Amino acid sequence: MDVLNAIEGRISTRAFLDKPVSAELLGEIIETARWAPSGTNCQPWQVVGVTGNTLNAISDDLVAHDSSGGAESAHYNYYPPEWHEPYLQRRRTCGYMLYEAQGIARDDKPGRMKSMLQNFNFFGAPAGMFFYVPKVMDKGSWVDMGMFIQSVMLAARGLGLETCPQFALAMYPDVVEKHFTPPQDHALVSGLSIGFANPDQPVNNYRTERLAVNEILTCYD
Repeated sequence: MDVLNAIEGRISTRAFLDKPVSAELLGEIIETARWAPSGTNCQPWQVVGVTGNTLNAISDDLVAHDSSGGAESAHYNYYPPEWHEPYLQRRRTCGYMLYEAQGIARDDKPGRMKSMLQNFNFFGAPAGMFFYVPKVMDKGSWVDMGMFIQSVMLAARGLGLETCPQFALAMYPDVVEKHFTPPQDHALVSGLSIGFANPDQPVNNYRTERLAVNEILTCYD
C-alpha cells in the first residue's frame, strides 16, 4: 500500500470481522513500527498484545467496571478540564457524526451509552494492544510514542488490517492490568483495537472532516 493512501485512507475502525489475528501477525506489525523515530533513539515504548481469552476477560471487566460507575485511574489527563472553541465544537461534531452513522438519535441516551461501551469490547476486534511509556521520561517521549502508535497503525494497514486508537482502554489501568504483567514503572498511554475491518457496517463508512491546508500550514519565505 502506498504510504499516502495508507495515511489518507486510515479511519478509526469500529466494526471488525470475526477473523483471528495471531501473535505472529502482531509481531510483524511491530517489526515495521519499531523503526519509528525517537529523540536520541531512546525508543521509550513497550507494547502488550492481547488476544483470545485475555482480551475477552479484559473486555468483560472493563464493561462491568464502567457500567457500575467505577472510578477512573488513568495515568494522565487526556482531555483538558475545561473545553474551549474551536475544539469543543469539533468534538461535538465528531460525536454527532458517529451516532448518526449508527442510527442513534442525539437524545437517545441509552443508545449513546451502548455505543460508548463498545470501546471496552474492542469494537469486536480479535486483538488489542496497550502502549506504555516509562514514567521517568518527560513529554518528549510522549511525542515519540505518538509517532510510534501512528507507525503501528500504518504498518497494520500495510498488512491488510485496520485499527482504532482508544484512550478509553487506558482509562482503567488497574482493571486492565489484572490480566497481564505490565512493564514496571511505566504509564499506560493508550489502547488499540486491531483486526480486519467489516466493510458492511455503516460505522466504518463515514469520515470526519479535516482542516484545510491553509488553516494548518503557515509558510515564511
